[in-house]
Amino acid sequence: MTTMTDASVREFKMPDVGEGLTEAEILKWYVQPGDTVTDGQVVCEVETAKAAVELPIPYDGVVRELRFPEGTTVDVGTAIIAVAVAGGAPAAEPQQTEAPAGAAAEPQQAEEPKPEGRQPVLVGYGVSTSATKRRPRKGAEAAPRADQAPAAPQPELNGRAAAPAPAAPVAAPAGKDRPLAKPPVRKLAKDLGVDLTTVVPSGPDGVITREDVHAAVRAAVPAPQAPAAEAVPAQAAPAAGRVPTAPAPVAAYDAARETRVPVKGVRKATAAAMVGSAFTAPHVTEFVTVDVTRTMKLVEELKQDKEFTGLRVNPLLLIARALLVAIKRNPDINASWDEANQEIVLKHYVNLGIAAATPRGLIVPNIKDAHAKTLPQLAESLGELVATAREGKTSPAAMQGGTVTITNVGVFGVDTGTPILNPGESAILAVGAIKLQPWVHKGKVKPRQVTTLALSFDHRLVDGELGSKVLADVAAILEQPKRLITWA
Repeated sequence: MTTMTDASVREFKMPDVGEGLTEAEILKWYVQPGDTVTDGQVVCEVETAKAAVELPIPYDGVVRELRFPEGTTVDVGTAIIAVAVAGGAPAAEPQQTEAPAGAAAEPQQAEEPKPEGRQPVLVGYGVSTSATKRRPRKGAEAAPRADQAPAAPQPELNGRAAAPAPAAPVAAPAGKDRPLAKPPVRKLAKDLGVDLTTVVPSGPDGVITREDVHAAVRAAVPAPQAPAAEAVPAQAAPAAGRVPTAPAPVAAYDAARETRVPVKGVRKATAAAMVGSAFTAPHVTEFVTVDVTRTMKLVEELKQDKEFTGLRVNPLLLIARALLVAIKRNPDINASWDEANQEIVLKHYVNLGIAAATPRGLIVPNIKDAHAKTLPQLAESLGELVATAREGKTSPAAMQGGTVTITNVGVFGVDTGTPILNPGESAILAVGAIKLQPWVHKGKVKPRQVTTLALSFDHRLVDGELGSKVLADVAAILEQPKRLITWA
């Protein structure tokens, strides 16, 4: 996205490189002031909440200015680089002039066309026309109107005066923009029953913070009707769990012996997704320990097969195939929960997610239409997925649309775990370490290759019978891999 600052200088704005993302961190600049750039040339790499993405510039010219240094997190729609365009430029886009001091901005805003909905955008070429507009900064806001109500007296909580709440907000008039808040803040407001349109924002550019939501909760507490508030039993629970019993203690830190790492990018998105999944979908995890000696022998045989020349063949390949066969035999597990419509969405395709640890955190790209791939094709897709993830080049599209996931904790020597579902998916299979263990085989105790599988599933979608059948089928295939032929 570009704007004109004079007849020959253009500003390139941070685009929305993913569906609904609001910010991105500048990881690396590939150009410096004075460099010549051409249409389509990559000028920087940014990290969003989903992946690292390279941004191309959409015109020719000379770099005039880099607006932000590397490591800066920038909101979508903010100009990040200025380029002097060779040979002049088209007529400048109409710019909104600054209103005189004291003048009301509302009539001017009313003349702006209302966006009709989100439009698809091309990476590096602008933000959708429906992107939310920033509110004026607090310092630029007009003085309080006469019809604003005075701040309500603050009640005491357990004998202590609560923190003063901001002045009672005035509800946004009809037709105003959607309140600006990050997804975790919106979830907090929903959990606490707070209407974001009534919250006074304190963050940069009018963004609502977690503290603003808590302040709105405190402001909504009715004043005590009698001074004997301390007579209420201490164990009485606050209504709906919305009233804190005491201010949270301030944590102390030893700066000389501790390091603070900002949570952002992929790690921040993963944390928010896992919290949302854990407290939205009712998780159930089942376990099975299985003898995979025959599967390990088959892996060694496939490595010598000319059909797999140049491909990576490992136990994960056959485990993935076993899960795909189990899903084919039990298709109802391949589904998602539509909360808005109160429907179960059965999916007739499998986008198989593979959890991958990268320097930027855990990501889960998926193999599109994995159910339709042959074993060599599946091996090729797994190899490409792992290589791309290690290079940090996984695209946002590669991490969207997954249906079920495999996480291989065995590579770390871990026996098993209770994995958390990826949001929107119905099941996730954890594979433990494969080890030689004493095992009863044909009536005798022998050393066998053994592993433990754990299947977590959304109990709204998958009952115990269905989950057990899927896990049992995966185990049966790995114990007798010839079932890959007879069951497929």
